[in-house]
Amino acid sequence: MISSFADLSTVDLYRILKLRCDVFVVEQHCPYPELDGRDTEPGTLHLWLEAPDGSIAAYLRVLAEPDGSARIGRVVTAPAARGQGLAGKLLAAALDQIGPGRAAVLDAQTVATGLYSRFGFVVTGPAYDDDGIEHVPMRRPAAS
Repeated sequence: MISSFADLSTVDLYRILKLRCDVFVVEQHCPYPELDGRDTEPGTLHLWLEAPDGSIAAYLRVLAEPDGSARIGRVVTAPAARGQGLAGKLLAAALDQIGPGRAAVLDAQTVATGLYSRFGFVVTGPAYDDDGIEHVPMRRPAAS
């Protein structure tokens, strides 16, 4: 599923936010402001896959950055749905939406850099600590 914020149903929004909080705040022990105000920005796309029980199995969002690039973030898979390639399916769908002529950036947990590398992302800076989890900035340049 792909939606702008304005077109999200309240049920879908709740299911998305529940998964994000369950994983990022509770499972990963990162008490941070998960609701950062960017979900509602014009141009933000929310992409998700549903589990057979109707819950959200995997999710990511695409933001429009001031420099014209797209920022992929909040990539998350429910614990019960891990190992099925769902993050890769969502990344492929997000990159289709972004298109080859637009650069894409993200901040990857270092354990996930292999996934992003398969989609053309390269590390662009040093590792840094984000709430106790090591991340690296990554970029997929626009095709010329």
